[in-house]
Amino acid sequence: MRIALRLPLPLAVLLSVSAGIAGCSTSPPKLPYPAFVQTDELSDVFLATLPGTRAKRYIEDYSTRTGRYRVNLPPSWSGTTGGVPDATVELFVLEGEVSVGDIKLIPGGYAYLPSGSLGFRLASNPGAQILYFLSGQDPTAVIRSPLILDGVETRWQEIAPGVSQYILRSDPGSGARTWLLKTTAEAEAVWTSSTATREGYLVSGAHTISECFEGEVKTGDYLPGGYFLRPANTLNGGGSTGTKNGSVWFLSESSSASVTASEACIDTASFD
Repeated sequence: MRIALRLPLPLAVLLSVSAGIAGCSTSPPKLPYPAFVQTDELSDVFLATLPGTRAKRYIEDYSTRTGRYRVNLPPSWSGTTGGVPDATVELFVLEGEVSVGDIKLIPGGYAYLPSGSLGFRLASNPGAQILYFLSGQDPTAVIRSPLILDGVETRWQEIAPGVSQYILRSDPGSGARTWLLKTTAEAEAVWTSSTATREGYLVSGAHTISECFEGEVKTGDYLPGGYFLRPANTLNGGGSTGTKNGSVWFLSESSSASVTASEACIDTASFD
């Protein structure tokens, strides 16, 4: 079965630009979706919702005012979470410290603020680097109140040899989830696909990942700051996938999903 991926025009254009940028310096495989993107190679952009900051933009949809960014907050910065009507805000602290209201988040800290959660004070005395995700509100979502994890305690759950996860958010209504995935050299390389679009940011370590596109294996390397936005039903993770010294990913899916395995890289999807 061949599945076509169609994106809203503003988003499709920006994704195409991002994929092109990813191929500039290290010549990773070219794919019709963002993969092997290194954040530090992206240009800085102005983010109106967080004035006085520097941001790297992965995707942005002007029609819904949603987007994905990595943001640097300067020392002694303060503002608000920058929420927009009918959108949710997700924050993940990569470096430094950030206060959301009265709660201080250290690296690994996470906040999910549903639609309508406007006016949260956001501040950083030492400065910080964060992931800042805006998403449309899913009417089937059950979590309707803010969820804030300070990052002090991380409870990893082993899900396979060499692979552990830490769930940051899992909505029983929409099926959306956000989690951390820790991989060691013992992890097995297995071709899998998810029925939901998945995006990821490499928090630490280095990771080689193989993508399966039109039945061909495309392999590239991720360093800290690496980003991908992988369409649903796309095989990945087999071939030369692996990490020598371990890696930690920040991952998210916006809807419920099931994951299936394949013994080989086969042609499963096409992208328009």
